Amino acid sequence: MNIFVSNLGYSFTSEDLSELFSSYGAVDSARVITDKITRQSRGFGFVEMPDENAAIKAIRDLNGTMQDGRSIKVSEARPKEEKPSYSNRW
Repeated sequence: MNIFVSNLGYSFTSEDLSELFSSYGAVDSARVITDKITRQSRGFGFVEMPDENAAIKAIRDLNGTMQDGRSIKVSEARPKEEKPSYSNRW
């Protein structure tokens, strides 16, 4: 299951994210999204967990908890919406 985590502190790393979720089960990947130019955290990230039950428990337990001085928001990630193509506009 793919999990979306937001309102992360700017010093929160991908390793921190993996460690936070690993207490609930196996973590396939954990990634804090960074700005392409400054390389600074954008304050959100994604976690992949293979066990759906463990992922649901992690979402339920971690949503609203304080991490790095901030109350994080944790939910199931939704697919990115397709943007309309404007190439055939004229």
